[in-house]
Amino acid sequence: MNEKCIKYVCDNRKKIGIIIIIHIFLTIMGTATPSSAPHDMTVYVAGDGKGDFNCDGVDDQIEINKALVYVAENPEFTTVYLKGPNTYVISDKIRIGNNTALKGDPTAVIKLKDNADWPHQRPLITQMKSSGNQNITISGFEIDGNYEGNTEKMRGDGYYNLIHFINCDNVNISNMYMHDSHGDGLRIKDGENIKFHDNRIYKLGHDGLYAIECQNVEAWNNNVRCKTNSALRIWNSNHIKFYNNTIYTEFEDDAGGPGIQIQYIRTSEARPMNDIEIYNNTIYDTYGPGIWLIAFGEPYSKTEAQNVHIHHNIFYGCGTHRTYDWLGGIVTSGFYDTLIENNVFDANYNAAVVYTYPTGSRYDIDFTPNGTDGEYTTIVRNNIIINTLRRKYIPEGTGYGVIDNFPETHSFILENNCMYKNKGGNYKNCTSTADIHTDPLFVNEYKHDYHLQSYSPCIDAGYPLSDYSKEPEDNGDRINIGRYGNTEYATVYKESKWRQTVLPAWETFRTKLRTLL
Repeated sequence: MNEKCIKYVCDNRKKIGIIIIIHIFLTIMGTATPSSAPHDMTVYVAGDGKGDFNCDGVDDQIEINKALVYVAENPEFTTVYLKGPNTYVISDKIRIGNNTALKGDPTAVIKLKDNADWPHQRPLITQMKSSGNQNITISGFEIDGNYEGNTEKMRGDGYYNLIHFINCDNVNISNMYMHDSHGDGLRIKDGENIKFHDNRIYKLGHDGLYAIECQNVEAWNNNVRCKTNSALRIWNSNHIKFYNNTIYTEFEDDAGGPGIQIQYIRTSEARPMNDIEIYNNTIYDTYGPGIWLIAFGEPYSKTEAQNVHIHHNIFYGCGTHRTYDWLGGIVTSGFYDTLIENNVFDANYNAAVVYTYPTGSRYDIDFTPNGTDGEYTTIVRNNIIINTLRRKYIPEGTGYGVIDNFPETHSFILENNCMYKNKGGNYKNCTSTADIHTDPLFVNEYKHDYHLQSYSPCIDAGYPLSDYSKEPEDNGDRINIGRYGNTEYATVYKESKWRQTVLPAWETFRTKLRTLL
């Protein structure tokens, strides 16, 4: 440094010092809060004192609700997050507002307190506004309905539903573990754009999902162990897709009802159910039917209960109830133009597919269909129906592949199904000229692997006009019968070694033998 520079520094040392201090301060501030850094839009709730709101295991809904109110009143925040491991014990309901996500660690548990003694229809989680809220997400944590701590209330009687919304749209419930409740997992009425997926549901006191008068409902990738009623249920709802779900029960008292329940009850107002698709589900060991499809009530037109499409599902062991007579893989009545195709039905009770509904003095509802447009028709096509068993209650006249208990008003069109070893026979009050009656040759029937062996008679044997474009080449230009027909997992036909070697030699021997005789 030259003499001139040294003189300048000495004469201006105070000014230079201030500039240096300001520069250091701005550098620190810029590092701590850069303008490009994302803002944390999450409010944390914890039980260890390290959250924005902290709970102590008593009346924990107070702190959770404060966090949810904070997010609702500060639009720059979007999420309340429950930190785990911790059990948040609640003595009153949790309320969620618009544009809000309630998320948590898998080890975070919301649990109903013991001896809660809440009034009828008070849920654990609900909306802030009675008029409805929009854009709600609930994801990632556990809800314990604590049935054992509140046994003074009955299951299935409208108490302690885990989540209940009315007039709420754009609701997404995912990656939850919901269990041991008195009522529904998600009960929603008058909602639109409902997504219910990747949840584990265990022994709820009513339905896993119960959508009433809703539009655009999807449920997928759920694993549901039924208890008192259904896994998935819709009532007077439309534009529905249920797919890739696993639904089952385990035999015990009050072990559940149907796996999936689709019901149209006509009242003074039409609520059409004519866009419903049920596919790629595995439903087994249900107490009631695998699927119950029913329409009744006031007179209704054909377009109000029509066009349910049930395809590429697996049903086995459905209908184990000891005192029900309305059992089967699929039990239906009152719907027009139903299409049931490319399913596998194995060892279901009463029938694989049956027209029937509950009757008798034990039921206080008249389930008689009341459509005004003539005969109800169901197409049963490209299905494999095997090993049907007689039901446990009054078994006489049961155990058929397909049963029509109402031939005067309902009819089946049976096309290119495979029927085999059904205990009572293949058809009751219906018939088919296009079905085949032979062993379908599954890869492993006893382990419920229903892929076809490569020389199965069900390969390239389906309905000639069915789409087969998703099957791998060489697919024979015709759909396979069964669950994997028209999918990438369809089996391509290959002759067995016996047919390739022994059979040609045998045919040659027979030809020569004829020339000698």
